Amino acid sequence: MRGPGRWAVLFALVVLAVVMVVPFVIVALNAVKSPAEYSTQGPLSLPDGLYLQGIVDFWNRVAFGTKLWNSFLISASVAVLAVVLSVLNAYALGIGRVRGRLSILVLFLVANTLPQEALAYPLYYLAKAVGLYDTQLAVIIVMTVIQAAFGTYLLSAVLGQFPKEILEAAAIDGAGRWRSLWRIVVPISRPTLNVLLIFFFIWTWNEFFLPLIFLISNDTQTVPVALAVLQGEKYMDATMSSASALLGIVPAVAFFLIFQRTLTRGVTVGAIK
Repeated sequence: MRGPGRWAVLFALVVLAVVMVVPFVIVALNAVKSPAEYSTQGPLSLPDGLYLQGIVDFWNRVAFGTKLWNSFLISASVAVLAVVLSVLNAYALGIGRVRGRLSILVLFLVANTLPQEALAYPLYYLAKAVGLYDTQLAVIIVMTVIQAAFGTYLLSAVLGQFPKEILEAAAIDGAGRWRSLWRIVVPISRPTLNVLLIFFFIWTWNEFFLPLIFLISNDTQTVPVALAVLQGEKYMDATMSSASALLGIVPAVAFFLIFQRTLTRGVTVGAIK
């Protein structure tokens, strides 16, 4: 690697560490400090010991176990359903070559650029009208459509370059369109689908605006909503704020680390192809 390129990579790593790693370390340190220790030594000092009462108090105050399950249920459902819907749409647009394909892709592209604030008002009254307001199902349906719009646009470009010879050989062997999709297209495209699955899960897990609007009951709220609601209470201290932030970050980071190899393999395969 040449000198300028090497220095550019080192600079990017330093910026990444400053922007992402350092705040996480500060939050983790303050999460295990006592309020007295935080007030006397400040947020940048090392803790004298492990003070876990702030984490326990936060867990009990917001019923964090319930919020954790709600976030996992919504994120996993959206990730799976959005990938399936994206595959079906992209198979028709990328391989099926339906009429008006370009116009449909432009429609999906426009849908990706719409701000969620513009969708909140009609979706709120629609959920009220069909009796799905304050239910996880409402968020799952809305987020599945939003994520599938991006997935369809991406997969349509990928499947548009799918080798036609493979599909023609499968057709000669008697495979129909459904069998070709699930036995040929999906297995070959699995690295890309795995990447989408991971991204959809993390994006949905971190979603705040739409769950804040649709989920108002304490039993249906997700982790980001619980963190925001707790921040507004009067009896909030800095160590509990750090504990809440740490508990909110750890599940998403753990999910990313578990599937890091899958994500790297999917990106590498896409680059090679």
